[in-house]
Amino acid sequence: MRQFPVDTSAATVMVAKPPETKMKDRRTGEIAVDSQTGAQMMTLGVVFAANGETDMMTVSVPQTGVSDDLPMGTLVSLTGLVAVPWENEFGGQKRHGIAFRCVAITPAHLPATSNGKG
Repeated sequence: MRQFPVDTSAATVMVAKPPETKMKDRRTGEIAVDSQTGAQMMTLGVVFAANGETDMMTVSVPQTGVSDDLPMGTLVSLTGLVAVPWENEFGGQKRHGIAFRCVAITPAHLPATSNGKG
């Protein structure tokens, strides 16, 4: 399926919901895995702020790409973020949307600030 890279260079991204295991099928308890590496997948909620607007979004990431400590409110970097359009039919109704996925999520490295003292 086609993936579109998302430019995060001018965005501020903050954890809104800590990482949790991504389920492939909630009825059976089957856990989602990365089709290429076999790594368990995780999801987390983030606030994505750019160009004067903010959006909540859920991002999927392999467990191997999730930093250890990502509590709510942590500013983060999303490495290799892509948007993936999807469409399916469930119960006779067509649904569609955009899924977000990244390679890794890590605490953001903030630029050093000067306190004006010499």
